[in-house]
Amino acid sequence: MPRIEHIYAFICDDAGPDDEGIAASTHGLMWMPLVGADMERMESLRPVAQRIATHFRKPIRLCRFTVRETLEIIQPVPQG
Repeated sequence: MPRIEHIYAFICDDAGPDDEGIAASTHGLMWMPLVGADMERMESLRPVAQRIATHFRKPIRLCRFTVRETLEIIQPVPQG
């Protein structure tokens, strides 16, 4: 798999025009944020984003984030 250089996300307005969040859907008891590293994944999530926009009567924006910055590297804990 190639290095991830950008991430896409479906973004929705929350409480107000300057308050937004990542759209998410439930799968069983877990929430799944509508994010991905390629357009193929985002196209597969598009119907979910459309249902959310229709249900809440709010627009959903597809955004691309392109600045990569490693903030921390979490190392595995040795087992044994």
